[in-house]
Amino acid sequence: MFSHIMVGTNDLDRAKSFYDSVLGTLGVPPGRVDRHRVFYMTSSGVFAVSLPIDGQPATHANGGTVGFAAASPAQADAWHAAGVASGGTAIEEPPGVREGPTGKLYLAYLRDPDGNKICALHRLPA
Repeated sequence: MFSHIMVGTNDLDRAKSFYDSVLGTLGVPPGRVDRHRVFYMTSSGVFAVSLPIDGQPATHANGGTVGFAAASPAQADAWHAAGVASGGTAIEEPPGVREGPTGKLYLAYLRDPDGNKICALHRLPA
């Protein structure tokens, strides 16, 4: 359904350092810089961070979340710890199991240094 997801940043170097660290815990190689953007390429999709093309400040979505698949609760915890250590902010409840209409999920939430809400998600067996 999706070809890519892109969020904005006001500091490309800071964003690259943050996402290299966070996504590295999920096995994603370091991002590639292309002019005013950083691309993270995987077999399941592309995530990118960009300075706004219009020259205006980047702002985060209110109500928006970008979710990253984690292979295990331990990987989600490592993702969360790397994010906090790299300038992100822990938000929502601490990482842990949540129950919803689709079953049990292990979730960890952060705000990146630009305020974008991101999440590591692992679906637990039924």
